[in-house]
Amino acid sequence: MTSHPEPRRAVLYRMVMDKHVCPYGLKAKHLLRREGYVVEDHWLRTRAETDAFKAEHRVETTPQIFIGDERVGGYDDLRRHFGKTVSDPAATTYKPVAVLFAMTASMALGVSYAVYGTPITVRAGEWFVGFSMVVLALLKLQNVESFATMFLNYDILAKRWVPYSYIYPFAEGLAGLLMVAGALPWLSVPAALFIGMVGAMSVFKAVYVDKRALKCACVGGNSNVPLGFVSLTENLMMIAMAAWMGLSAPGFLGGNAHATPTLVPGAG
Repeated sequence: MTSHPEPRRAVLYRMVMDKHVCPYGLKAKHLLRREGYVVEDHWLRTRAETDAFKAEHRVETTPQIFIGDERVGGYDDLRRHFGKTVSDPAATTYKPVAVLFAMTASMALGVSYAVYGTPITVRAGEWFVGFSMVVLALLKLQNVESFATMFLNYDILAKRWVPYSYIYPFAEGLAGLLMVAGALPWLSVPAALFIGMVGAMSVFKAVYVDKRALKCACVGGNSNVPLGFVSLTENLMMIAMAAWMGLSAPGFLGGNAHATPTLVPGAG
């Protein structure tokens, strides 16, 4: 008769109260099960019960996980125990910008396909920049005060005239929206050129001349995106887009109108 190995077991203590269920406790339980452990799940149902548990085990937080005779610790400690990465909330990363650009590029390709029947068009490139400007402005507008504070660390115009740090996200969003619509180029083009050029000069001076290690306010005032090449590229894209729109807009810098989309038979 074949004997089955004893399942691996873990003991979990986590807060489960009427008005609060600890999210880290749920994540710890899920991770343990995913790693093949049978979980002995102990609920701490009141604040007094939680405080007594912390005092008994001399810990400051819950959840707490025990495997065998060893106290592993909290959720982050459990991840380390299994050899998984633990994110550092203070670490700088370009991930938010990369994800944002991937999403706005996908949106632009999708709209191009819906309108023209193909994702690869000149308008898709224009929409990509316009969508990106609108979403970047939206992120800044979630907390204008926080954005303005971070922006004032490096923007050369905002340092001279503080109200510009509050105007910037509204101007960026408006210019992006007008570029998406292909409307009022006499307003969107100068606005995008101005904020793009000031932004590019500010980033270049702070990063490449003054050699300062700063965080970029491009995705809002609470981000950990480093100020650098990506931030400079964002501003250069805005300048290039404004120049292109100015050259192609009817009656603006001698440009021609965008072609009216021709619907492909059978296209949505």
